[in-house]
Amino acid sequence: MMQPRLLVEGAARKLDGPLLFLRRTLEVGLNDAVEVRGSDGHARLGRVAALDEERITIEVLENTAGLSLAESVVRFYGEPLNFAIGPGILGRVFNGVGQVIDGGPPIAAQENYRIEGMPINPYARATPRDFIETGITAVDLMNSLVRGQKLPIFSGGGLPHDRIAVEVAGHARLRGGQSGDFAIVFAGIGVPFDTAEFFRASLEKSGALERTALFLNLASDSSTQRLLTPRFALTAAEYLAFVEGKHVLVILTDLTNYCEALREVSSSKGEIPSRKGFPGYMYSDLATLYERAGCIKGRPGTLTQLPILTMPADDIGHPIPDLTGYITEGQIVLSRDLDRRGVYPPINVLPSLSRLMKDGIGGRYTDPDHPALSSQLYAAYARAAQTRVLASVVGEEGLSPADRKYLAFGGDFEHSFVGQLAARSLDESLAAGWDLLKALPKTELSRLSDKQIAEHIDK
Repeated sequence: MMQPRLLVEGAARKLDGPLLFLRRTLEVGLNDAVEVRGSDGHARLGRVAALDEERITIEVLENTAGLSLAESVVRFYGEPLNFAIGPGILGRVFNGVGQVIDGGPPIAAQENYRIEGMPINPYARATPRDFIETGITAVDLMNSLVRGQKLPIFSGGGLPHDRIAVEVAGHARLRGGQSGDFAIVFAGIGVPFDTAEFFRASLEKSGALERTALFLNLASDSSTQRLLTPRFALTAAEYLAFVEGKHVLVILTDLTNYCEALREVSSSKGEIPSRKGFPGYMYSDLATLYERAGCIKGRPGTLTQLPILTMPADDIGHPIPDLTGYITEGQIVLSRDLDRRGVYPPINVLPSLSRLMKDGIGGRYTDPDHPALSSQLYAAYARAAQTRVLASVVGEEGLSPADRKYLAFGGDFEHSFVGQLAARSLDESLAAGWDLLKALPKTELSRLSDKQIAEHIDK
């Protein structure tokens, strides 16, 4: 446990929401941890957010109600915020700043790790390889998740991304690997209380909580605390991956709440806003989260990220999804239209993309025919989408027989292939894909070899 080293009394000059402004009377470092104690005697954790020659800006990570400027005492730790961590963090529930909230004993900490993480030498990075099975066909077969990848889900308000998150956490596994080698770190950022309870209860019911470290930051918590939740979660993931040697999948939801908190705190500090009021450094700030995913040469574990964000007004060009797309290796896009038509999960395959998919599928990792099947299904569904546009102009009666088959294929693809009532294994997803292609003329299957057609379509 860190111990305060420097004490300051009577220096508080202004309190603005979660920010406390002090007259600068000593030398401290940016992001140094602090303890703020008011007249109520309650110690609140914080950190140094900004410095200049005359004042220090403190981000208070808890409710500032009850603090008075005259009686506030600030203790400086002289080092950045750390997360005391050790074996036994799986199966535990933490709040947004790494404190145990499940009623169990504290973590038997062995090391203190900086929550900002340690930069990974680019030369030490290994190319992400191998496959993580999520149980969702549209992801596993069409936009595969690879160990060490960062693959965000772009959702919208009211879409079932929370349900998708807990189902992925419940069913994600290594194909052919030992279950003890795989772990989940799940972080709910700025979520309502009922959603937090849904996450906890769902993971406990599915049995996934035993292999999960769950971090819950509530919407009622301080916005400054929201900025630290993904960092505490990623610190736990780095420990599991690079110290304990596990393959870790990190699910972060909802990063839009994180970015909104970043905008709120930036505005309170008087920083000049950029697009839509977000700070100009939001790109680099998001990169400090996303780039903590990856594989390190010589280390057995990997860290994979599946961040989820809601696009304001379903605008994929909004700064949050826009900047995220520049940093990450693809995106999974949820469709409001599919959701309205009762398709679950409502994944729109056409704008979705996994840039590292080619490095984690095929004979060595999944199935030799996986790449060709995925390519053929994508091409056929794209043709079906074009046919729908044509049918809206000339009517279904004006379509050729081949176009009518594509029109039927599009509906079957959405409702029986993308849509699923339960999690599917990769083998079940492959079988569903081959069955779907049997409805098309063999002359249209230009992405498949004659051997693949004979083996999977003709039988």
